[in-house]
Amino acid sequence: MPRPPRSSDASPPTVSPTDQAELARQWVDAAHRVVVLTGAGISTDSGIPDFRGPQGIWTRNPAAEKMSDIRYYLADPEVRKAAWQSRLHHPAWTARPNRGHQAIVALEKRGRLHGLITQNIDELHQIAGNSPDKVVEVHGTVRRVMCWQCGTRSPMEDALARVRAGETDPACTRCGGILKSDTISFGQNLVPEVIDKAFELSREADLMLAIGSTLSVYPAAGVVPQAKENGARIVILNAEPTAMDELADVVIHGAIGEFLPRICGLDDTD
Repeated sequence: MPRPPRSSDASPPTVSPTDQAELARQWVDAAHRVVVLTGAGISTDSGIPDFRGPQGIWTRNPAAEKMSDIRYYLADPEVRKAAWQSRLHHPAWTARPNRGHQAIVALEKRGRLHGLITQNIDELHQIAGNSPDKVVEVHGTVRRVMCWQCGTRSPMEDALARVRAGETDPACTRCGGILKSDTISFGQNLVPEVIDKAFELSREADLMLAIGSTLSVYPAAGVVPQAKENGARIVILNAEPTAMDELADVVIHGAIGEFLPRICGLDDTD
């Protein structure tokens, strides 16, 4: 007769994503300073593809990565021309916030949101209704342009209107310098005040939700271990495993639009 399994032989019980989401919801309800970090995964349901996923921008078109590298962008007018044509058709112009974005708005309405750190450049959090003073855009925004020479910033739509009118590589109207989207390209330094604010929020958090990020792009991903080090619980929600799953107190691999509203209590604020 087979012997009954010893405790060391038995597999640990499986905790369903729904149960994990319920536990995270309980932590949200008890928290005073929830800080949320969002990556590209929260915007895919709005029609904005991520970069390195199976249907990512750079996965489908590796040449597109050059347009996001400051060295190529500054040195090659052809790269800039291609970038301006790409900006004309950027999915952010037609994208609308989805239930993931709305869930974080609900979190703010409930008085739980201490800060929202985003790696995204689409401004969908603000469009959804999050207070701009709550949002830290560590990688900038596609909705503005900046001059590489004099630093002047202006609405992206003004520059795109010039492209539609026939300019292939519009220059700064103030100094004639190279214009680019007000985003952080590869090879470009982050704005120190912005990343400092992100780390300040992470140190103040008692609960951090990392949503839709692979947690592999630094220094932004560093806010998660910073929060953990300062005593915060960590919840990770992403479609695929991340580089920091082992660090988290709860990990949910699933659809953001399904689980984040549960975690944040979206339907409670309807």
